[in-house]
Amino acid sequence: MTSSQAAEDGNKPTGKASAKFDLDKHNSMANAVRALSMDAVQQANSGHPGLPMGAADIVTVLFTRFLKFDPQKPHWPDRDRFILSAGHGSMLLYSLLHLLGYEDMTIAELKNFRQLGSKTAGHPEYGHASGIETTTGPLGQGIGNAVGMAIAERHLAAQFGDDLVDHYTYVLAGDGCLMEGISQEALTLAGHLKLNKLIVLFDDNDISIDGPISLTDSTDQRARFAASGWNTLACDGHDPKAIAEALEAARASDRPTLIACKTIIGFGAPNKQGTSGAHGAPLGPEEITKARKQLDWQHEPFDIPANIRDSWRLAGLRGCKQRSAWNKRLEAAETGLRVEFERRMAGDLPDKLSSAIKEYKARLKEDPPKLATRNASQDALEVINAVVPETIGGSADLTGSNNTKSGDLQVLDSENFAGRFVHYGIREHAMAAAMNGMALHGGVIPYSGTFLVFTDYCRPAIRLSALMRQRVIYVMTHDSIGLGEDGPTHQPVEHLAALRVIPNLNILRPADAIETAECWQIALESKTTPSVITLTRQKLRPARTAGVRDNLCARGAYEIAAGGSDDPQAVLFASGSELEIALDAKKIIDKAGYSARVVSVPCMELFKTQDETYRQMVLGNEPVRIAIEAGVQQGWGRYLGGDGVFIGMTSFGASAPYQELYQHFGITAEAVAAVAVDRLKAKD
Repeated sequence: MTSSQAAEDGNKPTGKASAKFDLDKHNSMANAVRALSMDAVQQANSGHPGLPMGAADIVTVLFTRFLKFDPQKPHWPDRDRFILSAGHGSMLLYSLLHLLGYEDMTIAELKNFRQLGSKTAGHPEYGHASGIETTTGPLGQGIGNAVGMAIAERHLAAQFGDDLVDHYTYVLAGDGCLMEGISQEALTLAGHLKLNKLIVLFDDNDISIDGPISLTDSTDQRARFAASGWNTLACDGHDPKAIAEALEAARASDRPTLIACKTIIGFGAPNKQGTSGAHGAPLGPEEITKARKQLDWQHEPFDIPANIRDSWRLAGLRGCKQRSAWNKRLEAAETGLRVEFERRMAGDLPDKLSSAIKEYKARLKEDPPKLATRNASQDALEVINAVVPETIGGSADLTGSNNTKSGDLQVLDSENFAGRFVHYGIREHAMAAAMNGMALHGGVIPYSGTFLVFTDYCRPAIRLSALMRQRVIYVMTHDSIGLGEDGPTHQPVEHLAALRVIPNLNILRPADAIETAECWQIALESKTTPSVITLTRQKLRPARTAGVRDNLCARGAYEIAAGGSDDPQAVLFASGSELEIALDAKKIIDKAGYSARVVSVPCMELFKTQDETYRQMVLGNEPVRIAIEAGVQQGWGRYLGGDGVFIGMTSFGASAPYQELYQHFGITAEAVAAVAVDRLKAKD
């Protein structure tokens, strides 16, 4: 079937599986993928040739006959998404992108595989080149991303209609992806939500790095997926007609589909195919020569004959007509609908958000509440979700504790994809990965919650949020020993420090309702930086009673209480729930005849970005410098100088009412003031 016969509307594949199949043409196109992959890995002397060679038939059928995309407009919103969850097989994706005509994936980039500055990193990295939908490599994360993309697709289709949003999400996953625990969380969530436009192609080659899968696993993957509500199919992964028939059946399903494609890893390499020797190392010159002979590929490395390249480029043109038809539908849409769709897909916030936050802060100033910042967060979300319709909230079975569901949000489920709140269940791994997928898809801003201690479960996805520069908002409550009786298993001690070392990640720890509103504004406006908002279980007094016009938290740190004299002798730094301790300590210090000022530090990362003049003004040069936080010290040393004091945690917590815990661990206003006064007396 020629490109001119491509379906003009909807998401119809180019041809039927029953249509006449040119096997020789298919083989030559698939072998081009194999050759480019093995040659690039060999030139780099590093990489994984086995998966690209084994899965070449699968992707050749998918990309030439089913996938909806346009290399000339790679960010077209209604394209199908293809996720290479088994990211170690990256040359499969790079070879496809080059052959299909993506302009930035040149043959020079393939020759530069795994080299510094190339677009062809060892594992696919989002943003390096068009056509790379997500960063994969940590196995299983791609499946989680795909679930999020499929959720976003169904949600936006429910809001804007199938004329504008009607596409599939395809995943190529290997045994390793399915062994990772995150896959169980992701697949059960997808099955529960009946995400029928999600199709997982399982590269079922029975090989991992250590050898046969039988060494480590006996799972019947089809039965496992079926038990979670999936449609499951199987095919010969080297039979293009069988692959096409399976894909057609999958696309017609009312459930998500797993297609177990039985393949031979390293297909075409006569001595290494079907073995772990083809998995994670170059084949070697001798084996490549033999593979060329077996595949009947008598061409020099990186040389693609014109007729084969033309066949691939024609496949790349299939989507042009579909995209043009979609553009016409977008132009014909009602003006308000079109403008709103384009705004959301561009990632721009509604103009009224800023004024809504300012008005809300003004109300808080007039009637400052005493409440836990998790409750302050829910109050802020009542304002935000009313004016930012693209937010999709959620919780990992802790909705009443995380306070992430505002009153106007309907539940997003299989009966109502227009809803804006996802009950993720006890699936923190998949929740975080799915939020990455939703953000990558575009058109939505995902946020969801669990306890801060459970960022241990979310950390791989949080790290990828930062690496991919995605606007994902992690709402982490119960952020210290202040959660009390649940004890040290649930009390985060090292977690703030551990998160703060991740590059391009804002850790926002507000101290009252006004700071909480400002931190939410920061998170929403941070288009290329994910945020972790950490919130208390215990109630806090209002800390900020003035200066609500500007977002002071956006400076990262600011003076919240000036010294009682022009030359204060002590400065107290604190974040979150410990800010009220610092403010109380200041009163004791001032009463003792000295002068102290207090600096609120809601976000160390933002403070580091401020100009030197501002930073020095806030830091000051007081001889006594104390930082207070109910966590470990790491990260606070930069504010303390050589002889500053940190008052916080040096051990795990304990099970008791939170007031007793603060006393037990010496994190009190009296303890802070005593240290400050003793040091000041020593300097007199």
